Amino acid sequence: MSKNSKVLNLRDKISGNEVDLSLSNLTEVPVRELPEFCNLTHLVKVDLSKNQLICLPDELGNLVNLQHLDLYNNKLTVLPVSFSQLRSLKWLDLKDNPLEAGLAKAAGDCLDEKQCKQCASKVLQHMRALQDEVDRAREKRLLKEKELERKKEAKQREREAREKEARKREKAEEKEKRRKEYNAHMAALAAQEQQKKKNEEKKKKNGQAAGDKKVVVESAPKPRRSLIGLMFKLLLLLLLGLVGVAAVCRMTDLQREAVCVPVNVAVDDGLTWAKRQEVVVRQLLQNLSSAAKEFLESTQTSKN
Repeated sequence: MSKNSKVLNLRDKISGNEVDLSLSNLTEVPVRELPEFCNLTHLVKVDLSKNQLICLPDELGNLVNLQHLDLYNNKLTVLPVSFSQLRSLKWLDLKDNPLEAGLAKAAGDCLDEKQCKQCASKVLQHMRALQDEVDRAREKRLLKEKELERKKEAKQREREAREKEARKREKAEEKEKRRKEYNAHMAALAAQEQQKKKNEEKKKKNGQAAGDKKVVVESAPKPRRSLIGLMFKLLLLLLLGLVGVAAVCRMTDLQREAVCVPVNVAVDDGLTWAKRQEVVVRQLLQNLSSAAKEFLESTQTSKN
């Protein structure tokens, strides 16, 4: 049988607000062949008994007007949580299914109308309890996910704050480093400028000292030369006078006069003494020459 013909046959099972899919050898509700099955919200009665169903679709809860559901003799162990949304369900048969213990206890027997109605009521209560547990678990999971997300965001904020603080600290350290380098540079410039000023002042002082010394050297000899010249002139005049007197007393007829006698004696004594002091005079002249040479050299050095 082709898929299209199977779909047509399944559609033929729908009659108004009822659908009978019993004895159809189904292993699952044909939502693939009948995609609109779980959207048939007008359905009131559905018969899926005597098949090989092992599960029901999660969308089964969309059949909000469903009142009668026959699942007798299948292979169901659990029901979808959305089963709790079938609030209009009044009749349910789950006999001959390998239900899990909790669901089997809630379903009980469905041997008559009353028991099937009780089965519907108790199973709905059981599924609502499961739904509540699922909702709580989902809510708990969501809360946990939100808490994890908050923690993740808090860690992210902390990490960003640490990174921001680290960047801020690095900027501060870099700024402090630049400030220290700038201060060191300015201090070095100030030291250089101060040293330069000291050198200039030292040169200026040395220049002034040299100038003062030069002035002293240049000015001092003037009165000294003047005094020496005057003394030399007086001494020369005196010597000339003495030489003249001595010449008159020795070379003229006056040499026998009483006045010239001591003069001649003094001249003779002087000549004798001068000869004896010739060596002393020569040494004195050498000392004077050395002193004059040293004086000239010191004067030249001060000028440089």
